[in-house]
Amino acid sequence: MTSYLQKAGTKLFEKNLEQYRPEDPLYEFYTDKRGKQRRRKRAIPPGLSARDAKILKSVQRRAHYLDKGFSICGLRFGWAFIIGIIPGAGDVADVTLNYFLVVRKARQAELPAWLVRRMLLNNAISALSGLVPVAGDIVMAVFKANSRNAALLEEFLRIRGEEFLKLQAEKAQGTGQSVSKKDSEQVKPGAGMSDDAAVTAPQQKPKFLSWSRSSRKGKERAPSPGEMGRFVEDVELGPAALSGEESSTIAVQKR
Repeated sequence: MTSYLQKAGTKLFEKNLEQYRPEDPLYEFYTDKRGKQRRRKRAIPPGLSARDAKILKSVQRRAHYLDKGFSICGLRFGWAFIIGIIPGAGDVADVTLNYFLVVRKARQAELPAWLVRRMLLNNAISALSGLVPVAGDIVMAVFKANSRNAALLEEFLRIRGEEFLKLQAEKAQGTGQSVSKKDSEQVKPGAGMSDDAAVTAPQQKPKFLSWSRSSRKGKERAPSPGEMGRFVEDVELGPAALSGEESSTIAVQKR
């Protein structure tokens, strides 16, 4: 009876906790054909540059290990919670990791200022809650500022990719742009595409003409009558060339 109540209480706790904690930034859960729940890595939104896709993958991976690397009794926590348990120094280290590993990396995707401020606000809430002993650390583990910031970045880049694909379709059809100038300056569809073109552009390698190869080609044929009088290296004269000695003389220079 005790084990049954314990299982029921754990499920109820997990159900209530699910309403407050953000989703896993790296994995998504789905139900297969057999009805079993499995997880897989989140797909990168279409329409993004290789730079933005790389930044998103890096932020998702870092946020996962900082917030959800471990699980005990349905409560998932990561290195941020473990480091935050250390009084004083742990809270400072946690704020530093949250900024440098997640927010600073996300800013490389040319995010608008309001989105960066929202990410910094999440970090501030996590830092202030960590100042309260024990209870504050639990709140910080449930709040998961890094996962929230990764979700903000993913949603913003999803909109950027959709707007870029929409602009490409309108350009192909020859219609006017439906995205306003103000929204385009905020979202920046196609950001980072110029960098990809510079990286992925095929480089033309200089062609070097080998002297030995050209000399080998010269061996394959005897000089034609129009080429008489030229010095040809290592040319073996056939019977037809020897029969024409009365018309001209070919000087053969051998090494």
